[in-house]
Amino acid sequence: MKQTINPDQGHNKQVVVIGAGFSGLSAAANLAHKGYNVTILEKHDLPGGRARKFEADGFVFDMGPSWYWMPDVFERFFNHFGKSASDYYTLKRLDPSYSIFFKPGEKISLPANLEGMEQLFDYYEPGAGLKLRAFLNQARQKYDIGIREMVYHPSLSPLEFVSPKIFKNLLKLNVFQSFNKYTKKYFSHPYLLQILEFPILFLGGTGATTPALYSLMNYGDMALGTWYPMGGMYKVIEGMEKLNKELGVNIIYNSDVQFLPVKNNKIQEVITNERSYNADVIISSADYNFTEKNLLEEKYRSYSSKYWKNRVMSPSSLIFFLGLNKKIEGINHHTLFFDEDFGKHSDSIYKHPEWPEKPSIYLSCTSKTDPSVAPKGHENLMILIPIATGLEDTEEIREKYFRIILDRIKKITGQDIEPNIVYKRSYALNDFEKDYNAFRGNAYGLANTLMQTAFLKPKLKSRKVKNLYYTGQLTVPGPGVPPALISGQVVAGVVSKSFVT
Repeated sequence: MKQTINPDQGHNKQVVVIGAGFSGLSAAANLAHKGYNVTILEKHDLPGGRARKFEADGFVFDMGPSWYWMPDVFERFFNHFGKSASDYYTLKRLDPSYSIFFKPGEKISLPANLEGMEQLFDYYEPGAGLKLRAFLNQARQKYDIGIREMVYHPSLSPLEFVSPKIFKNLLKLNVFQSFNKYTKKYFSHPYLLQILEFPILFLGGTGATTPALYSLMNYGDMALGTWYPMGGMYKVIEGMEKLNKELGVNIIYNSDVQFLPVKNNKIQEVITNERSYNADVIISSADYNFTEKNLLEEKYRSYSSKYWKNRVMSPSSLIFFLGLNKKIEGINHHTLFFDEDFGKHSDSIYKHPEWPEKPSIYLSCTSKTDPSVAPKGHENLMILIPIATGLEDTEEIREKYFRIILDRIKKITGQDIEPNIVYKRSYALNDFEKDYNAFRGNAYGLANTLMQTAFLKPKLKSRKVKNLYYTGQLTVPGPGVPPALISGQVVAGVVSKSFVT
């Protein structure tokens, strides 16, 4: 398919992107659209990175991201190329968006409309419906400024954020107030507070450590909705892969980058397990720490081991992929078990890293929405427990938590699913390190604390190598799928500007 590109910007420059995850595919497509010759080197045999999929015994599992939030970010990405997300996959809005068990027999299902949300809030706290409307109005303003303006900055300098509009709205953004304190100005019921805090868990923090700016996530959740790409989240990756190929990007699989030699402060070739590739620009969407520590000589690293040791990491995960030979009742596409104290669970992640004693649990059951992902009459389950990075990871520990999960499902739903499990696979810290070279086995990147926001994150441009750039969840704007898409767009913009004469 013929595409409109801007060859005057590309100057026939050769770009090598390391990794075919969301951020790598985004960066590659944006640079190819500008006329650059782009090659993606991917160590696995298919694209996606943490968003890969696998199939087994008739079941289809998304290995990583399972939430499709902020649909406008995806649409904006595809619109840049004269396309729409609907050109590549079909979206369905989930209703209810998701459900939360706060104790056995007490499940709250969040409706996919604001009127229903206001009624739900009023039920638990009289008058909270109108307060929710005011809260979300403020969240919308933060979303407009934060997502549609601030996060598209490369954050190479604080001066990027010195604009009359941002300065005028600085107090409204609540950057210097914690999420917890901010939400308690509106609501008091613990269920409502936990509903509001849940979305920021995707940012790798808690309400106590995350700036109130991120109430914008509640607007993304409640107003913009929870969606599902039919066929699974991997359909988005397949769409991005197809777009890249339409734009002329060369994607090479089973190509594991081994070394980035630097001469005169520049990299001129990328050495893989099979051959080397000439490059004018290198963008690493691989793990930032791994790229610096394992692919570069020490003198060319922008950040020291001490720097990385002192970063606050988002959680890792213990995940179980299960296939059941029957339907499970009482759960929705997305279901959360918040029947235990999440405060104690979060302490085990951030304050004193250890395996949680009584974990909160997340279940994704895409077969509730999509019959194509499991055999007829069967169910696929992805069950996740967020855990601290850097913990010991053994089969014995995994099995211990598998028993905890089974007991909790039985306690909460009244169903013993163990006799109906026909497929089982676990995935945790060791796998994240092995498959993605993930620093300390992280699953989500850096936590979005105040001191790790915007220009305080690791820079997307190397400080010591002129033509080396970074994208993904360990640089700006941060963890999550929409930020990964934006990260690729932002780094592409920085690269193209560096070649403007």
